[in-house]
Amino acid sequence: MKIFIIIGAISALLSVAIGAFGSHGLEGKIPEKYLEIWKTGVQYQMFHSMGLLIVGILMSKFPENSLLPWAGWLMLAGIVFFAGSLYILAITQVGILGAITPIGGVAFIVAWLLIVIAAVKYL
Repeated sequence: MKIFIIIGAISALLSVAIGAFGSHGLEGKIPEKYLEIWKTGVQYQMFHSMGLLIVGILMSKFPENSLLPWAGWLMLAGIVFFAGSLYILAITQVGILGAITPIGGVAFIVAWLLIVIAAVKYL
């Protein structure tokens, strides 16, 4: 449980820093289309950083729930693949990198589904 709270907090911290870098360091340096892609990555990273915190808190209340760790690792994978690919796409403007993004999206969806199943089963 502790690991997901720590990872979630670090990811949220990085999301703020990456967002600030995009707003102040990239504005005017990359086309607006790619700046919006960057912002989408930041937004989804922050949403799922909060998800990681939620997973950590739920794990402290329900340590016997084996679905929650899977949800946490999938959220982390989603952040890396979804947000990470969007950051790289925005900087490089190489469109093929967008093909990686759905892998992260699927990881996010499955993670949230596991939380729903865990809630139904354990709450």
